[in-house]
Amino acid sequence: MKYLTTKEVASKWNVNDRRVRALCEEGRVDGAFKVGKTWMIAEDASKPYDARKVINKEYKGLEYDFSKIDSMKKIIDQHRPLSTNVVKTLREKLIVDWTYNSNAIEGNTLTMSETKVVLEGITIGGKSLTEHLEAINHKEAIEYLETIIKEKKDLTEWILKSIHQLILKDIDDNNAGKYRNENVTISGASHIPPNHMIISELMQKLFAEYGREWNNYHPVIKACLLHGEFVKIHPFFDGNGRTARLILNFELMKYGYTPIVITKSRRAEYYEALDLAHTTSDYSKFIQLISDFLIDSELLWLRIIN
Repeated sequence: MKYLTTKEVASKWNVNDRRVRALCEEGRVDGAFKVGKTWMIAEDASKPYDARKVINKEYKGLEYDFSKIDSMKKIIDQHRPLSTNVVKTLREKLIVDWTYNSNAIEGNTLTMSETKVVLEGITIGGKSLTEHLEAINHKEAIEYLETIIKEKKDLTEWILKSIHQLILKDIDDNNAGKYRNENVTISGASHIPPNHMIISELMQKLFAEYGREWNNYHPVIKACLLHGEFVKIHPFFDGNGRTARLILNFELMKYGYTPIVITKSRRAEYYEALDLAHTTSDYSKFIQLISDFLIDSELLWLRIIN
């Protein structure tokens, strides 16, 4: 792999050297790294999308009354900081429930109890190595999510790829944390993901929207759009669904909402709501579904802390 300096890349991209260095500092040049005070950039690195441009995509069905959700959040917040035992109880249940359901949606055959045992380090006979790794990796991805939330870091493409890399660790290392380089279809969906040649540009536009236009929305709407538009692009060969559910909870938890578990039992409804959003830009059913799960989550927390 040949690497170029910021001056060489500036000439290639027809921008000034200062702009290239700024993009590197922001983490927006994929694969760029620093040697001393000098940035090194892969020769085939794509020019980042200009995030200063207004995108103005139109979404429908964003109207929702969040008063019940926000009132329950306010009660939960009044009990913070929660006791160590309550935090431990909620966290242990969340990790097992979230890991089981998110993997089961994708076809993992481990039961809830088997998932719990695997996360405790025990091997289940008759289950594949991949199914074991999917459970272990998902727990590690949740722990990583907790760390970046605690450190108050913003979600970036680099962090997104790091989450995906954890999801596919030791399962598909060749594609872990890397955008797909071929076209794909989604089984059972009307929506066809975009051509692989424009994945990088679309992901940059997604993060531009996420970091600017969507800040005017309620946090739950922002979380829904992040999940939905990410899956619409379907940037990775595998692991898109699990990654999407992780970043959705990242957004909720960042704003102090309780994390949710999208259950396997409502998988068909979940997929239908996503396909509607992807084909018509109507997010009403998806927002309703996510709000239902959030209310369930908040009710659980209130039962335990009261």
